[in-house]
Amino acid sequence: MPKEDLIAYAAALPKAELHLHIEGSLEPEMLFKLAGRNKVDIPFKSVEEVRAAYQFSNLQDFLDIYYQGMSVLRTEEDFFDLTMAYLNRARADNVRHVEIFFDPQGHTERGVSFDTAIGGILTALNLAKSEFGMTAKLIMCFLRHLSEDDAFETLKQAENWLDRIEAVGLDSSEVGHPPSKFERVYKAARERGLKLVAHAGEEGPPEYVHEALDLLHIDRLDHGNRSLEDDALVTRLAKEEMTLTVCPLSNLKLCVVDDMKKHPLKRMLDLGLRATVNSDDPSYFGGYMNDNFKAVIEALDLTRADIRTLAKNSFGGSFLSDGEKRAQIAAVEMV
Repeated sequence: MPKEDLIAYAAALPKAELHLHIEGSLEPEMLFKLAGRNKVDIPFKSVEEVRAAYQFSNLQDFLDIYYQGMSVLRTEEDFFDLTMAYLNRARADNVRHVEIFFDPQGHTERGVSFDTAIGGILTALNLAKSEFGMTAKLIMCFLRHLSEDDAFETLKQAENWLDRIEAVGLDSSEVGHPPSKFERVYKAARERGLKLVAHAGEEGPPEYVHEALDLLHIDRLDHGNRSLEDDALVTRLAKEEMTLTVCPLSNLKLCVVDDMKKHPLKRMLDLGLRATVNSDDPSYFGGYMNDNFKAVIEALDLTRADIRTLAKNSFGGSFLSDGEKRAQIAAVEMV
């Protein structure tokens, strides 16, 4: 099948997005709008200047500007506008279900309350469900460059919202901050009934994936690219049907891969891994869901069956109920 037909097929499929940082969907236009609304000084004079700054050689380069951009988010209205903009964009890509990360520590440490951030996000998620039937789960991330005590404090701040939070996650600078650093707080989150996910094996070594599995007891693995360096780990991930939330354009932009033609997604599928496609931080990395599908279809030898499997995996690896998963997977198979 011609690649343009495969791209159109991918665009038409119902999909779930399982790896999306809501703060990473802050487009330059909205950054300027919110900076003006909240009278926040930013070191850019134009949208074009912001986009020119979005050139990274590694994860830390990205994080430096990511936290700088986050500074314009001040009010519940800001978080609502940010989230609603993403949800409308995802809807245009036929995303039916989203599981959104948010970074409360990135806001509370600059004086924005936990309640302000989560309130605006949840209002948008509720509106998306009532307006166009998109379902959503919220995942609260701990910033791994901060301490375990900081993570415990964030979990404490979340107590009144735990019925609206599906899971906890672990993001930010990976190298030097292994999953083992957060073993106790993950145990506490599990005791509160939360699901567990973690970024591991993006820039960090396969050992970090082992720690996420054995010490954090994760339900889903975010990224996981470097798992392929360890054959026994690959076998384990396949056997346990562990979902990997892969982010192709992010991997290219952060130099995790230097050429999309070398991206491991096709190999993951061939090895029996439950890989999915996601956009990570789309405003910074140059593309939303369908842009990521387009990039891998153009670069890799993906088949129609591969693309359908990726869409089905996105629902199978979600935190939807079994009945909801079956219904969404059936919808994929009808396209």
